[in-house]
Amino acid sequence: MTLRPFHLAFPVHDLEAARAFWGGTIGCPEGRSSNEWIDFDFYGHQIVAHLAEAAGDTASNPVDGHDVPVPHFGIVLTLEDWQALADRLTAAGTAFVIEPHIRFKGQPGEQATMFFRDPSGNAIEMKAFPDLGQLFAKD
Repeated sequence: MTLRPFHLAFPVHDLEAARAFWGGTIGCPEGRSSNEWIDFDFYGHQIVAHLAEAAGDTASNPVDGHDVPVPHFGIVLTLEDWQALADRLTAAGTAFVIEPHIRFKGQPGEQATMFFRDPSGNAIEMKAFPDLGQLFAKD
């Protein structure tokens, strides 16, 4: 099966802050934009920051000893790209909701993960698997 790019639109309260974070800190190339939205190339997928009054959420669920923000979105990277992004975010002074670490160590679905919020409070999870075949592993 060939994966198709996904499209995700999310609210932001400041387009310039979104541009600086998603384009600058994360490194997503910018696509089309207007006074109300900006398209970004998120590792081959289309995400769109839409100017809106309400953004972010504070709900969470417990997962492997951490309070995981809900809702959230992200991408599954290679371990090398995940580590490079973790290093870049750390160097940029990003406040992590959940610091970069290995979740489910030695168990099915073992993964590197980190959570942070964009300037509008949207929760982002970036993860990587030593074995991508474990992406949908069950206990």
